[in-house]
Amino acid sequence: MPLRSARSGKVPRDAVHHPLFARYYARISVSAETRFGMGGVRDRLLAGLSGRVIEIGAGNGLNFAHYPSTVSEVVAIEPERLLRQLAVEAALRADVPVDVVPGAAEALPVKSEAFDAAVVSLVLCSVRDVPRALGELRRVLRPGATVRFFEHGRGGGRAMSSAQRGLDRTLWPRLNGGCHLARDPVAALRDAGFELGPYQRLLMPEKGPRLPTSYCVLGSAWRPRLSEEEASHKAAS
Repeated sequence: MPLRSARSGKVPRDAVHHPLFARYYARISVSAETRFGMGGVRDRLLAGLSGRVIEIGAGNGLNFAHYPSTVSEVVAIEPERLLRQLAVEAALRADVPVDVVPGAAEALPVKSEAFDAAVVSLVLCSVRDVPRALGELRRVLRPGATVRFFEHGRGGGRAMSSAQRGLDRTLWPRLNGGCHLARDPVAALRDAGFELGPYQRLLMPEKGPRLPTSYCVLGSAWRPRLSEEEASHKAAS
């Protein structure tokens, strides 16, 4: 079982340290709930989930208020200290049980095949090693478990994609907690062996100027179920 920081109120040692970005993100993310309609996106992201859920990169815990009552427990991984402290506070206000746990996406501090669902929300842009992180996600999910994702990434045509790549090579990741603009979350999930479900391209904000961060995708994927041969081998081992 993971460490239980939400219920103890303690904030463990950092896995990453971006204090200035964390303060900035904590402010703008709260205003985006209504200003950009992020609250509605979170409702759509989490609707219908049930059982035990792992959330990767929980940030300041804004998803917690949107989990349906059918969820029995959320284990929320957050490596940044300030954001994790805010997530602990959000967890104490949540209607479902939430444990906020320190850790990095590339080395999740939980047992294999322990979860019925996973949530990745605006996090694949900033993990250091996307294939390794998604490999860890597969490890901790039960066969057939669902993944819900809301991510930003590459989009907007040739000129915007070129601008995104240029920003990724220069100051953007340093100024924004390791965020990258030109990653392709859908391709990353597919390459990691997940089966893609329906997904929808979104613009955030929906109206107004198109920014390098505007190109988002909301959808679902699954960890494939074991084949009969794999299931027999697992049972015999």
